[in-house]
Parts: sequence; C-alpha cells; structure tokens
Amino acid sequence: MKVLEQISASVINGDAAGTVQLTRQALDAGLSADEILNEGLIAGLSEVGRRMESKTFFIPEVLVAARAMKAAEDVLKPVLVSNCVKPTGRVVLATVEGDVHDIGKNLVKLMLECAGFEVTDLGVNVPAASIIRAVSETRPNIIGLSALLTTTVVRMKEVIEDLKRNDLRSQVKIIVGGAAVTRDYAEQIGADAYSPDCTDAAKRAKELVQTN
Repeated sequence: MKVLEQISASVINGDAAGTVQLTRQALDAGLSADEILNEGLIAGLSEVGRRMESKTFFIPEVLVAARAMKAAEDVLKPVLVSNCVKPTGRVVLATVEGDVHDIGKNLVKLMLECAGFEVTDLGVNVPAASIIRAVSETRPNIIGLSALLTTTVVRMKEVIEDLKRNDLRSQVKIIVGGAAVTRDYAEQIGADAYSPDCTDAAKRAKELVQTN
C-alpha cells in the first residue's frame, strides 16, 4: 500500500498517532504538502463522509477520524504556510441566541478546519448583534448557524434580517443546521444552504465558496 493510501486508511480508522507518523514519513520521502493533504488526508475524510451518509459510520467514528486528520494537519501547517497555500475560505460559526447546545457546532468546526477553512467560533447563545459585528470585522465567506431547539430557530431569521439591514447579506453565504432545522425552513428564511450533519456542512461550504 502506498503511503498516501496508508494515510487515508489511518484517517478512516481514527488513528491520530499513526496518521501523524505517516504524514512525517511522506514529507521525508519528498511528497508535497498539497499531495499529502489532498490525496491522503482529505481523501480519507471524504470516505468517512461517504460512510456516514450510508449509515455505516456514526458521529463517534467521524469525530475520531476528524481528530486524526487535524493532528496530521498540524504537522503540515508550517509547510503549507511556507508555500503560501491559501485557506479554502473564512467561516463565522455560532449557536444562536437562547440555545446552549454545541456538540453539533463543534463537530462542524472540526470538519471545516479539516477542509481548510479559517473558522471564527462565536460559541453558544450568540445574539444577532454579535454575529453582525463578527461579520463586519472578519469578512467571512460563510456564516454557519446552529439551533437544536424549536424555540430558537426563529433567531436564524433574525440574523438574516439584521444582515440585510446592515447591507451585509449579499457579501456572505449562510448555512443553517441543527436538530430543529429543516430544509424547508432554511428555504423559508432565505438561507443559502441547509446541512443535516457535519460532513455535509463541510461539503456545502466548499460548494458555496466555489460558486461565490
């Protein structure tokens, strides 16, 4: 098995130490950081995403795989930075006001970072004004909003309306998700995308950046 295939397999198996060791071996063997990232780490995580979609992998497997990839990315970062590799894009992430659930949001953050995004995580129970301020300051490509409670999904609409009032809506794409959110509701409030899980969120984010 080639080293890139071994790296992918190690990510799929959630073996952080093994993934780091193989990544270092690949660098020592002269492979480029881009090759290792795209053909090894991202390829492995993409397979994890496919297995989650087919219900053969679940959140625990996704979480350990993402952590394995993140550990190896830390090895690659100095090389990627020295080669001036640009990030995929910038994301502001928040669980909306009134909602303190963050497991799903944290998984999305991890997957976005693994996909090469710079993520500003505002945390939980975040009022619309704080999100607007973060958008003004960081100029992200995407806003990711999460809500687990049916009583808090209305806050997503408030954020979108506030973005419009501040002439910021046209400058960002919005992904919404969480247990209380549906695709129909996302369309109703004018979000650009709905995502049911963390792997899909990273995929949607990449699509939105490419079409922006």
